[in-house]
Amino acid sequence: MKWNKSAQGAIGQIKDRQYASGIQDYTGAILLVGINYDRETKAHSCAVELWKKGSMLKGGNFRNL
Repeated sequence: MKWNKSAQGAIGQIKDRQYASGIQDYTGAILLVGINYDRETKAHSCAVELWKKGSMLKGGNFRNL
């Protein structure tokens, strides 16, 4: 989760810091979810990517106004 940044930046942090390494033996798909909260507008945005064994399969960005 990020504050006043970007949901895609939160996804980048998950990848950069290798948060998924704690479940490296898991064989199924993993959803990476990044959320941003804009303190001024109170809007949330999120980015979702389907991750499986080191490769990005799909991605989508959703915005909740």
